[in-house]
Amino acid sequence: MKRGNEIYFAGLDIGSTMTKAVILDEGEEIVNYVLGPTGPEHRRLANMVMEEVLNKPGLLIDNVAYIVATGYGRINVPFADAQVTEITCHARGIIKLFPEVSTIIDIGGQDCKGIRVKDGKVANFVMNDKCAAGTGRFLEIIAETLGIKVSEMGDLSLNAKEKVRISNICTVFAVQEIMAYSAEGIPHENIVAGLHEGLATRICNMARRIGITKEVVITGGGGKNKGLVREIDDHLEIETLQSFEPLISGALGASLLAKEMAHKQLEKGKSLPLKERSLKEVRLFG
Repeated sequence: MKRGNEIYFAGLDIGSTMTKAVILDEGEEIVNYVLGPTGPEHRRLANMVMEEVLNKPGLLIDNVAYIVATGYGRINVPFADAQVTEITCHARGIIKLFPEVSTIIDIGGQDCKGIRVKDGKVANFVMNDKCAAGTGRFLEIIAETLGIKVSEMGDLSLNAKEKVRISNICTVFAVQEIMAYSAEGIPHENIVAGLHEGLATRICNMARRIGITKEVVITGGGGKNKGLVREIDDHLEIETLQSFEPLISGALGASLLAKEMAHKQLEKGKSLPLKERSLKEVRLFG
């Protein structure tokens, strides 16, 4: 549990498209974090990500007092001491970074969430997980259709001279519509700008169901898309906030909860499950 006199805590967020891990020290400072694509073998992926996040600071699994897993694949982290929903973890991480937050808009790989925060806790939330529109996966499909990188879409749309109206947000029909525009020779930046405008409308309409009040923070992969963020700002007529790395909010929240759970367990006079996890890790990492 200790490296010298230091104690560490970890959070793993296995999302539908990206996996994130954060190591936190006793003072709640981020020691290290890693990001990587989510593959089909969640258990093996969790082991690899945990090894990677421990490697740079030179830590061993025994240096970590408590581990919390969250996200789509949280039940597939065999060495986690607890599993917590992504709603709770995203809110916890964002509140740490922005104590004044009132509304969180999380744009993930397979779903979008609106989270209302009051007095530092989740007061309400809404989720769009029945349609890919507005998610990272939807943007990936459109990027593939246009032959560009999804990471280029944000900057590309900022150069648009006008926005092409995308009438279909359903993935299949949107692809067909975008292919038709591209065949007409319409610049990609105008197409992407129109797409971002349509997505922003959909995302903001979802978030309005729980009420939107300042401060508003955008998290998840969508928070890295400058064009989409600008459209959301325009729709809400406010300047939203983004963290230094929008993708790690859930993992950060999980690591903060890991610290909280570890201390509660110690306060009750219970020992932390280090020995069991260490024995398990010999088999997993060995």
